[in-house]
Amino acid sequence: QVQLVESGGGLVQAGGSLRLSCAASGRTFSGHAMGWFRQAPGKEREFVAGISGSTGNTEYVDSVRGRFTISRDNAKNTVYLQMNSLKPEDTAVYYCTASQFAFVRETRSWYDYWGQGTQVTVSS
Repeated sequence: QVQLVESGGGLVQAGGSLRLSCAASGRTFSGHAMGWFRQAPGKEREFVAGISGSTGNTEYVDSVRGRFTISRDNAKNTVYLQMNSLKPEDTAVYYCTASQFAFVRETRSWYDYWGQGTQVTVSS
């Protein structure tokens, strides 16, 4: 059974940093796209960042580009999201996701596996 387990969320002041981790089990995702989405209260779940399985290319939503960095360790079957210069508007539940495909897309339907989410709260 495939599982994605996120960790690293929490409460941080504006301007601070957090590092999210997502450990996958049940299959290897080294050749597959992985990513992070987030969902704030009352809003749709949105794409935050993705990393391809073939080239390691990364993509980001405009609102986090330059502040967040996605990376992966295929030996550990783990993907990370380093979040710097956090803002109150980054407050959301962050979800790890993995696709059967190698390339990144920003649509939810592209991804087949989801974690249960980790809460990130940024205070002003």
